[in-house]
Amino acid sequence: MKFVAIDDERLALRRIVKYISELYPDASVEGFDKPSELLEYAKHYTFDVAFLDIQMYEFTGVELAKRLKKYNPNLNIIFVTGYDEYTSDAMDMHASGYILKPVTKEKILKEMNDLRYPLEIKHKKFMKVQCFGNFECFNNDGEVITFDRKKAKELFAYLVYRKGASCSTKELSGVLFEDSEYTDNVQVYFQVIVSSLIQTFKKLGLEGIIKRSYGNMSIDTKLIDCDWYNVDVNDDLTFKDYSGEFMAQYSWAEFVNAYLHNIVMKDK
Repeated sequence: MKFVAIDDERLALRRIVKYISELYPDASVEGFDKPSELLEYAKHYTFDVAFLDIQMYEFTGVELAKRLKKYNPNLNIIFVTGYDEYTSDAMDMHASGYILKPVTKEKILKEMNDLRYPLEIKHKKFMKVQCFGNFECFNNDGEVITFDRKKAKELFAYLVYRKGASCSTKELSGVLFEDSEYTDNVQVYFQVIVSSLIQTFKKLGLEGIIKRSYGNMSIDTKLIDCDWYNVDVNDDLTFKDYSGEFMAQYSWAEFVNAYLHNIVMKDK
């Protein structure tokens, strides 16, 4: 997979190239600060996705997109701008996406997950999640990720437990606060926990893991490496780290633990 990015502001260009490279480490990423240089490159090389700054001195990103489309009609164009008045121009170009600055990994992932011409993408695993034994999370350097609040860690654990399924605020509150009534105070405290969780991942540059929509939360399972997700019921090797405990600190995980125990013990 090949990307190009252009922005006549060097700092902004370095940032977007860095984010793309971190998100898709196996991809090729070329950065340009002049439209004429990108056009010359396009004459000789093909690429799948182009991130184009709209406001540039030489000519606009919209004009650049029109010229690039002559070389590759199926090129995915994602416009990047600090202003929102160009939305209609981007729509007229049938662009694959539109990012309002500042660019973040989360915004890039959002547009990449909804391309006009979809690609087969290998995502970088942002973090490792351990479910066998006690629930723990690790960064790419193998260091344990600490959460500011125990309930924030439990919230994330439950989202992992649900394997990317969308969970309502009421469901999640019921898990965290057991049989407590869904009062205004509980709702406020739940939002404090959510904010804490989001801030923890934001500090680590892992914003894309948490997915939120109105009244619902889930995780992007493509962005974690989880021992439980890797289990194949027909392959004993995938159970090598399972010693009879699953998210041991959480009572709501006991059902899955019993299920895994039965699989491991059935042939013994």
